[in-house]
Amino acid sequence: MLKILLPTIMLVPTIWAVPAKHLWSTALSYSLIISLTSLTWLKASAESGWSFLNPYMATDPLSAPLLALTCWLLPLMILASQNHTASEPSSRQRTYITLLTSLQIFLIMAFGATEMIMFYIMFEATLIPTLVIITRWGNQTERLNAGTYFLFYTLAGSLPLLVALLLLQNSTGTLSLLTLQYAPSLQLSSFADKLWWAGCLLAFLVKMPLYGAHLWLPKAHVEAPIAGSMVLAAVLLKLGGYGMMRMMIMLEPLTKELSYPFIIFALWGVIMTGSICLRQTDLKSLIAYSSVSHMGLVAAGILVQTPWGFTGALILMIAHGLTSSALFCLANTNYERTHSRTMVLARGLQMVLPLMTAWWFIASLANLALPPLPNLMGELMIITSLLHWSWWTIALTGAGTLITAGYSLYMFLMTQRGPLPAHIMSLDPTHSREHLLLALHLLPLILLITKPELIWGWTA
Repeated sequence: MLKILLPTIMLVPTIWAVPAKHLWSTALSYSLIISLTSLTWLKASAESGWSFLNPYMATDPLSAPLLALTCWLLPLMILASQNHTASEPSSRQRTYITLLTSLQIFLIMAFGATEMIMFYIMFEATLIPTLVIITRWGNQTERLNAGTYFLFYTLAGSLPLLVALLLLQNSTGTLSLLTLQYAPSLQLSSFADKLWWAGCLLAFLVKMPLYGAHLWLPKAHVEAPIAGSMVLAAVLLKLGGYGMMRMMIMLEPLTKELSYPFIIFALWGVIMTGSICLRQTDLKSLIAYSSVSHMGLVAAGILVQTPWGFTGALILMIAHGLTSSALFCLANTNYERTHSRTMVLARGLQMVLPLMTAWWFIASLANLALPPLPNLMGELMIITSLLHWSWWTIALTGAGTLITAGYSLYMFLMTQRGPLPAHIMSLDPTHSREHLLLALHLLPLILLITKPELIWGWTA
């Protein structure tokens, strides 16, 4: 655990010590070495399920894929941000990379924590770098508004969680994940217990975000710079799903009855946000709403609480992390050339940037869950477990997948096909940096087809 965490922490003084001309190449190569080393976490764990143990941190089959995804994302964010911050003075560039690195440190400590309070503190600590990135490096003037939404939604959701965790500590005497699963199940019967149940899950449902508490997400995504969007879509939303999976073990036997409204909200959100995507004019906003729709499926899969639902949720979280991050990178390459996120103003780009269209095509197909990509595996497992729970859900999930296919194709056709608008006279050619960035997003996704058991979680 420490052999990844300590180099990540040491990346911060390295960034400030290295000469300005070598800043980006050093940060990139250093973080790539860390991310390649982090793949060792994916190897099969011990009989107990936990490995790489030390007193405070450990990995198990549930957190290992998310940890590897976290480490994999830092070099990609550095690659994507180079052009965005090129005009800024060196000290600001260093601050920017330091913020991204600090995010990775907090996320490793959140996903690796064996103690719920440590997880909670790191869960909250990720707010600060993200908020600074959105409000300081965002593109438009509404970024302060977006930052306020992001901060207050997340804080309002997670304060009840702190109270709930302290109550749990009081009644069981421990908050260690290693022992909580063996603690006798609590006899939850009173109205206060139902409030406690809601408090435990509310923070994670707002973070995911559940439809109804999702309004901060499109705002934050649209206003954030490229690295902010990438880390939000790829890892920070997954904190919600991961936290729910960890808490679910302790919430028996109440979940059977109390999860109904949340499952209904999640599935209704899949359809509603999908329909919103079909009417979007703003490219980043469309990708942000599609994230809400996918996370709705994940939330439903976790709340149904079957091994298939959990496995499907984890697979979909990893696959969605890589896919939506790639889509944000593609949207950013368009934005850097046309300086507009409105889809009507930048269409027919296949004529000018044909190789970029190939990446757009793969990413759009991954977003609509093309077989045999992991996105489809995750969605199918969740839909199957929901169908087994109640066969009425097929109407909602079926309509959801149909709409997802609709808006993914709409996005691809709108940006890539058709005639080139008259106002686009000359565009910069694509850079090898951008092709490398997209290859590093989509190759892991394609390689996971061959060995999906890496991200099966507990059922592997």
